[in-house]
Amino acid sequence: MAEAIDMGSIQLRFLQSKDSTDGAVDLFEMTLQPDARMPVPHYHDSWDETIYGISGVSTWTIDALETDVNPGDSVFIKRGIVHGFANRSPAPTTCLCLLSPGALGPQYFKEIAALLRGGAPDPAKMKDVMLRYGLVPVPPKT
Repeated sequence: MAEAIDMGSIQLRFLQSKDSTDGAVDLFEMTLQPDARMPVPHYHDSWDETIYGISGVSTWTIDALETDVNPGDSVFIKRGIVHGFANRSPAPTTCLCLLSPGALGPQYFKEIAALLRGGAPDPAKMKDVMLRYGLVPVPPKT
């Protein structure tokens, strides 16, 4: 069932989705290239997220606290908590992401990938896609 989705500096390999688990989980491997990041911090009210480091080091900002996730480390992101991520290292990093219950499936990421093709995406369109799938963008504090 593995399905690959390329979003430029971020690649996903879906292993299980809400569609194949009757809504129980989404499970995917995420590889972040150097300098890759989630451009907009966000939260979700309908699911929790667990991240498990496989290789390299990714930095997760969860409720304004930065945590490096090394191979074998994990972090839990409870629904409603603002978070984002980045790869600040000079090498790719890979982690396993589990959303419970399953909420996105591959379709959300396919829509985001389509917006990213051809350069910088329209922020209004990106926000619309995020909101339709239950991700609430939170602008950085100034």
